[in-house]
Amino acid sequence: MMDPIVLSLAILWAVVIALGVCVLALSRQIGILYERVAPMGALMMDTGPKVGEIAPPVEVSTWEGRSLTIGRSAEKSKLVFFLSPTCPVCKKLLPIIRSVQARENRWLDVVLASDGDRTEHVDFYAKHQLADFPYVLSQPLGMAYKISKLPYCVLLDAKGFVRAKGLVNSREQVESLMTAYESGVASVQEHIDRQLLGDVTPEKV
Repeated sequence: MMDPIVLSLAILWAVVIALGVCVLALSRQIGILYERVAPMGALMMDTGPKVGEIAPPVEVSTWEGRSLTIGRSAEKSKLVFFLSPTCPVCKKLLPIIRSVQARENRWLDVVLASDGDRTEHVDFYAKHQLADFPYVLSQPLGMAYKISKLPYCVLLDAKGFVRAKGLVNSREQVESLMTAYESGVASVQEHIDRQLLGDVTPEKV
């Protein structure tokens, strides 16, 4: 008759092996699920300068009255965040935009852009403490990039080319612009497609 201890150990090892097989199977299924349910990237519109094109240079003035050109070669890349004081989602995204600026400030500057009369923005500017960003009011800027819905982001590289853009409603969509830029693709969906094909060649300017 088999020793009870030996029998218990045999059963225990059988359970451990079975659990290991289950974990491996689940890991594989999670990977497949991730590929099928890809993260939602920023929604690109069909209007305005296309990704890969040189951005139209637009002269603007910041809240403090400093001259600034959006769409020209600069020391750093620029993330232009188009927003409005009356846009609830824009307000929700401001802490996310602030965290992106703090994390990526080595290579990226964030510019907040809107339009309208300055008096409409005074309370909004003060309440959300936006003095840390260049804040510009320029209708020509929005027209140059064909901005029709908010909040919207345009990511320009240091050479003045459009590298990513899209309508953003969440942290995931804002981060998708960084992913597209770092991967040298037009959108996060293209990045995922390339990963599936195994031919991603990251390139960063």
